[in-house]
Amino acid sequence: MITVLATITLNEGFREPFIAAFNANVPNVLAEDGCIQYEPVVDTDAKLDAQLPLRENVVVVVEKWASLEALYAHLKAPHMATYREQVTGMVSGVDLQVLQPA
Repeated sequence: MITVLATITLNEGFREPFIAAFNANVPNVLAEDGCIQYEPVVDTDAKLDAQLPLRENVVVVVEKWASLEALYAHLKAPHMATYREQVTGMVSGVDLQVLQPA
């Protein structure tokens, strides 16, 4: 199993429209072969000393895939190309972490 953490930095004021566009595509992704989990999450103030400062313009996508091959197929899926076009002006940067069980 592969876990992906996609940290998406958004242009000011675009978090809610981005989340709406993202969530509209979630059913398409969950229907893909090998998709186990695919959801957006945002920072919440847990009032923990070790917590980093809240990021108002960041959405983290938590993904779980059965294999790297399933992840590669996801990246080439037609609905992902459409989604990328929809959010292009909203996103200022993306950082990926691709993880495997230790």
